[in-house]
Formats: sequence, structure tokens, C-alpha cells
Amino acid sequence: MVPSLTHESATGVEPSAHTLENTVEAGAWIDCSRKQAPAGALTILLVEDEKFVREATRNVLRAVGYRVLTAGSAEEAERVYDLQRDHVKLLLTDVVLPGESGISLAGRLRRENTGLGVIFVTGYGEKMRLSESEPGECLAKPFSAGVLLQRIRDILAAQTSAEARSA
Repeated sequence: MVPSLTHESATGVEPSAHTLENTVEAGAWIDCSRKQAPAGALTILLVEDEKFVREATRNVLRAVGYRVLTAGSAEEAERVYDLQRDHVKLLLTDVVLPGESGISLAGRLRRENTGLGVIFVTGYGEKMRLSESEPGECLAKPFSAGVLLQRIRDILAAQTSAEARSA
């Protein structure tokens, strides 16, 4: 079973990285994911305010070969993006962030880079609906590493296809 990446807020207990590792045999979920490794080291900007979720997600993405830049807020994400804008291919952002929403952040970054892939992550599940004007897909928490990696591959494949058509 692949562990889900979420904060156990319903019970008030935040699992540690040690807890996540003990969910399955040590390394089994990463070994399984290695079969889904990307071609080349693509850069993902991960924006998540919950430290455990941010670190667990970063570890999964790095384990399969992605280069991951992290931020805990939209403001921090903009600073990171400004330094690495030429390398970032995908924004993976929580919808609800301190200060400013991930949707607003994505809109600004997409105005600068229309080819930027976007995945919104939300704990609101089916209640969360993106308007048609919002770029990107929505992934409900909790999600498995396998589902996340598949969404990322799908978006990156669509970007590659779009780039090939425009060339």
C-alpha cells in the first residue's frame, strides 16, 4: 500500500516522517515509484504550508528524479520562482495558503509563463471546483504518491506535446 500524503488533522495528530516510513516496508513505496521516473531532471515548485506534507511530497518527488524547490507560502514561492523561473516546469500548490491563495499565485506565475503546468492540492475534495478560467488540475488530499506522480507525468506530457505542436 502506498502511503497517503496528508496531515492527520481530524485526530489532531501530525504524523512524523518516521510514521510515514513505517506505513510500509522501508523504501518500498519509493522503489515502486522509481519505475515511474521522469526523463530528465525537471524542476517542480512545491508550495505547501503544512511542513510534514511539504517534506513528504518533496521526498517522493526527489526519489523519482525531479528537482524540487519548496515554499511554505505564496510570498515565499514568488521569491523562489524569481530565482529559478527559467527552470520551473510545474507548480504544485496547496489552494489554501497563509496570506494569499495558491490559485492567485498560479494566476500570477502563469501570466509570466503561460506554459507553466499547475496542479492544485486541496483538503476540500469534491467541494473544490476550479473555474474554467483557472489553469491546472485539482488533486484532493489525501493522495497517494502514485496518483501524484501520474498527474505530474500527464501534465508534463501535455506540455511536451503542446511545445512540439508550436515548434
